[in-house]
Amino acid sequence: MPNSSFFDYADFACVSSQGRIVPEAEETGMFARSAFQRDRDRIIHSVAFRRLKHKTQVFLYHEGDYFRTRLTHSLEVAQIARTVARALRLNEDLAEAVALGHDLGHPPFGHAGEDALNLAMAEYGGFDHNEQTLRVLCELEERYAKFNGLNLSYETLEGIIKHNGPVSEDKLRPTIARLDEAHDFRLSQYAVLEAQIANLSDDIAYLSHDFDDSLRAGLLHIDQLYELPVVGRILKDIYTKHGALEMGRLTYEMRRQLIGYFVRDLLQTTSARLNEIAPNTCDDIRQHNDVTACHSQQASEEITALRQFLFTESWRHYKVNRMTSKSKRVLEQLFNRLNDENNLMPTSWRKKLEACDDAQKARIIADYLASMTDRYALLEYERIFELGPILV
Repeated sequence: MPNSSFFDYADFACVSSQGRIVPEAEETGMFARSAFQRDRDRIIHSVAFRRLKHKTQVFLYHEGDYFRTRLTHSLEVAQIARTVARALRLNEDLAEAVALGHDLGHPPFGHAGEDALNLAMAEYGGFDHNEQTLRVLCELEERYAKFNGLNLSYETLEGIIKHNGPVSEDKLRPTIARLDEAHDFRLSQYAVLEAQIANLSDDIAYLSHDFDDSLRAGLLHIDQLYELPVVGRILKDIYTKHGALEMGRLTYEMRRQLIGYFVRDLLQTTSARLNEIAPNTCDDIRQHNDVTACHSQQASEEITALRQFLFTESWRHYKVNRMTSKSKRVLEQLFNRLNDENNLMPTSWRKKLEACDDAQKARIIADYLASMTDRYALLEYERIFELGPILV
């Protein structure tokens, strides 16, 4: 594994930026932040990032304080991405910015909320949380004097746009199409290696913490895990070395060793791939005909098996399905009522609806609903549908 220091970047690291959508002078002087440090800081200080604290990962906020939220998930992804980026002598700040910003477009209630908004918006172009993230980053944040959005660097936006790889024409969403037309994000190419690392760090983070949360919630029992790939080996090894541990210590040991296993595999496999490709610049990474950051075939198969197990036994557990059903109904009914009665929208949002056609109005209503936290959506539902005193 190559050694690294703060300024010892690999040749293929993405060190400098091509600029921002709205040109800005970069900071200068001894204590100046890089473009990607500024991106990270803008994301952390954004309203959308703070709202992730009360947005569902798997379990709604009122089901317990222990469970991950979109915020804690994003922090875990960023930690893993920084670790991998440093080991590969990449730009940690760019990897961190992509990791922290990749989920800002998620609506309340997790993927249930996304499904509900996609259905409600079916005749207006649908709803996609990846596209919504770009709407947040480039349009919906209204805090800066000179522009809407956060005006992030080209590379951070590119990494988030290509979070799951190159974007094909049949999957090109309108917001991304507009951005690409204006700034050419080379959608058919791969993202820089820092963004590829952030994407794989996302998988590692949610697989490990969803086992932890599912055990804590009682959706899984530890005895179900001993025959699983990787997880079963880790549990048996923990018992051999430490004997029977109390559940809290056992699940923590399991989670940290699971993360360690997949991080080491990612580093080893990606290092080998880099030796084969021998890139000289970050553009060589972009133009390569396949992903550069990847797991071994064995680890990829293990991730697939673990994801399928979680899908069946946890993410589609009947207790989760019940909450999913209720969550969808809340957003569907809120969308339909607000779309029928625009005068129920808060004043600042209602002003945006003026002189809009039906499709534009529907998109603004979806923006409003997607911006909500879980608890705010439940409170808004109560305000609009429940008889009783007006709640502030």
